[in-house]
Amino acid sequence: MQKPESIKVVEFKEIGQVSFVRRPSARSLKITLRPFRGIQVTLPGIVSFDAADKFVLDKIKWIKRQQEKMARFEQTVTVFNEGTRFTTRDHSLSLGTHSKATIQAVIRNRIIQINYPVFADVKDHRIQQVIRRAITAALKMEANKYLPDLLNQLALQSGLSYRQVSVRNNKTRWGSCSANNHINLNLHLIRLPQHLCRYVILHELCHTVHKHHQKPFWSLLDMLSHGKAKDLDKELNGYNPEVF
Repeated sequence: MQKPESIKVVEFKEIGQVSFVRRPSARSLKITLRPFRGIQVTLPGIVSFDAADKFVLDKIKWIKRQQEKMARFEQTVTVFNEGTRFTTRDHSLSLGTHSKATIQAVIRNRIIQINYPVFADVKDHRIQQVIRRAITAALKMEANKYLPDLLNQLALQSGLSYRQVSVRNNKTRWGSCSANNHINLNLHLIRLPQHLCRYVILHELCHTVHKHHQKPFWSLLDMLSHGKAKDLDKELNGYNPEVF
């Protein structure tokens, strides 16, 4: 029988609390920093907590840099509460409490309804996680409804063609085009202003012709973007699929 996980929390002067989680299935020491959840170190059964402490101390400079990045990210991410007004293309978010001890999420009649325990703090990361998952589910419904049609429309207008399209929840890339012209679109495109959404799709359609980002690619994209490709690309850098 596999041994259960054990957890130890240690306060470090320069970086604050670190949670050490001994996981028998782990193969190596690993440091993870997650927004609103802090620092976690996963260690295999054969590695001692003292060795894990030393591992963290050796990585202090790297951890502090990651904490700075994470702090900037946390400042841009919405922390939802009952006063938050949040809408997608087709849905509105509604938060409330109930007498149950569970967190409930229902998407119905264009409403993303979240109910959480009356005794709980809405800022708790578990509640925030449920809210974001529900919003993402609604966004995926909308993305599947609108994005393939927009892709088809732009393909016809540009004279370019693709083989297949899929809609996924990617963490970093807005889209991609495979070697066989299968286009993958990020569901979070549905959150972008329409002109940037169209730009990303045109970008991927251009990759059906040019599998690189060299001059011929940009010349084609610039022509299809009415000479605004570089400006649109720069504007797109102001958005992040994970930030909403």
